[in-house]
Amino acid sequence: MAKFRRPKIGLALGSGGAKGLSHIGVIKVLEENNIPIDFIAGASIGSAVGGFYATNKNIKKIEGIALSNNWRQTLSLFFDPSLRQGFLNGKKIKNFIENVIGKINFKDLKIPFSAVATDMKTGDTVVINEDEVALAIRASCSIPLIFKPVKLGSKLLVDGGLSLPVPVSVVKKMGADLVIAVNLDADYFANNKDSSFGFYRMVYSSTKISRHHLSSSNIKEADIVINPKVGRVGWNKFIDGKSVILTGEKAMQSSIPQLKELIYYKSSNG
Repeated sequence: MAKFRRPKIGLALGSGGAKGLSHIGVIKVLEENNIPIDFIAGASIGSAVGGFYATNKNIKKIEGIALSNNWRQTLSLFFDPSLRQGFLNGKKIKNFIENVIGKINFKDLKIPFSAVATDMKTGDTVVINEDEVALAIRASCSIPLIFKPVKLGSKLLVDGGLSLPVPVSVVKKMGADLVIAVNLDADYFANNKDSSFGFYRMVYSSTKISRHHLSSSNIKEADIVINPKVGRVGWNKFIDGKSVILTGEKAMQSSIPQLKELIYYKSSNG
């Protein structure tokens, strides 16, 4: 008689600015289908959504926070000037994170979670999974030149998306038997039909090419890859993000049959 052991499911949430609101939609659909999440790893915005969810396991609360921000509240987070290493100090962002999750440590989370950052001194990926969660998220989201880096020991930490935009390898090392990866970079070139390339577009697309190939490499070991059709999303979507959340819902919903089959297969053969 076959033994059934449910595989441990890991969620790798990718970086991508306001496009990361689609992570909320992905988690909503997993909850609606009673699919448990045993481990989470996130880079940049993926660390914010993942860390918030690992704290309270209440995706509706996180969605409510995302949709309740008005333009005054959102913009106030960016009135935090720094004199060196970045335009913004980042203290207001960290305070915002603490207001949402409290001053909680990794050991007290409801779901094991890792935040991914990048050491500016070495270029190495840095996985943070101990001490203060808010500081780890702040480090993982520190876009170079925009936010002042976070000093952690001898390390100078910035955005995790620079080195590991979709942290599949991290969540596998945490113990996941089945990894769901959410890649926010796949849809950019599918929607990149405009043939006009000015100076800004050239610079922006150059960074997107690097991220696209790095993300494609990261997801190779994932069991399920979710590619929300987010297209080009501006920072204004942090103020009106309902449509971005919906892209995550649609992308995850279309992969639910495949995911359930895979869970069954791994349960009966693991």
